[in-house]
Amino acid sequence: MAEIYKCSVERMKDKIETFAKFGDTGHGGITRFSLSPEALAARAEWKRRCEALGMKVYSDDMANLYAVLEGSDPSLPAIYSGSHCDSVRQGGNYDGILGVLSALEVAETIVKEKISHKHNYICMIWTNEEGADYEPAMMSSGVVCGKFDKEKMLASRSHSTGKTFGEALAASGYVGSEANRIGPAKCGALLELHIEQGPVLEAEKKDIGVVEGVCGMINYEFTFVGQADHAGTTPMKYRKDALYAACKVIRYLHDEFDKLDPKLVYTTGKISCHPNIHTIIPDLVRFTLDARHQDPKVIEQCIAVIKKIPAEVEKCKFSYAEAWSRATVSFHKPYVDFVEQSAEALGYTSMRMYSGPGHDAQFAAELVPTTMIFVPSEGGHSHCELEYTPVENCKKGADVLLNTVLKIDGAME
Repeated sequence: MAEIYKCSVERMKDKIETFAKFGDTGHGGITRFSLSPEALAARAEWKRRCEALGMKVYSDDMANLYAVLEGSDPSLPAIYSGSHCDSVRQGGNYDGILGVLSALEVAETIVKEKISHKHNYICMIWTNEEGADYEPAMMSSGVVCGKFDKEKMLASRSHSTGKTFGEALAASGYVGSEANRIGPAKCGALLELHIEQGPVLEAEKKDIGVVEGVCGMINYEFTFVGQADHAGTTPMKYRKDALYAACKVIRYLHDEFDKLDPKLVYTTGKISCHPNIHTIIPDLVRFTLDARHQDPKVIEQCIAVIKKIPAEVEKCKFSYAEAWSRATVSFHKPYVDFVEQSAEALGYTSMRMYSGPGHDAQFAAELVPTTMIFVPSEGGHSHCELEYTPVENCKKGADVLLNTVLKIDGAME
């Protein structure tokens, strides 16, 4: 039986508390936009800690950071682990950064405990995962993995400063060579630890989420065109109320989607109403629909429900269009199994699950063998200042990450 190793809860606590200072809002959370002064300070501290462990730090052309802990045979493909250190506005202290710090804690444990390993172990920071200031989300992993055009990404403008991403990148001091990018020739495994960002693990009383992949999703926009008239003089039977028509369709979608698989999640998150004046009947209403599920057949059922909506609803013209979509991404099964086996060996409870949100690992999975590890989010809160995972749970996640890394190191040639 392979030896079981554990990380340090004290060191995890120190890491979390230290990095919570970079962009501290004063209300229990952070605002740390990508390449902002706060994000650059967090990167500098991460670099300092990596170098103190004897790791060599370098970057690629999108300022993704890599820190190498050399193995006994550096010629072998490396094992990478990390996440992102940027946040949304008034976000929490765990989204993304916990994966960065857990990867660093694994490196520190390997060094402190003198754990032998063949493959290089590389800690990572992806640049601009959130896309909160420079759109889109998962920008740099998207460029590296061939999803986004680099020149278009460099032209993306900051919502807060007006600078282009290219200008911020050049000023960051972290621009390296394109040759340094993660890729299939040099990477044998990529692991990303992350908070669940939902309530399931806590509700099911599980320590670890064994992530099998990322759910497929669709995003549609629905448009209703009616007639604007006076709210006080137009009898109800003559009205073409676009908002009323939209409400009927929202109710229809909820009723029909609820008949499908219980793992399906869907959201009407954005709605606009014109002219949006209390004395005028609405003549133009639009709303969005986001639906997510791991099984493509269920997504197809959702689309079939949408297609059944008639071209006229409550005397208003109706149309819809797909805004965007993504296919379900499955992670590398042998590594998914290693995560589950590591949790079991450590005596931690776990469950298999799919991620609803997107992650850098989602793009990377098409490039290199990839998997993820989830830890519980207290109350299911994320992307807000209430976001919290007790340090004991963070440490359990790091333990699973460490032992999974060592399992891969022993199994991979």
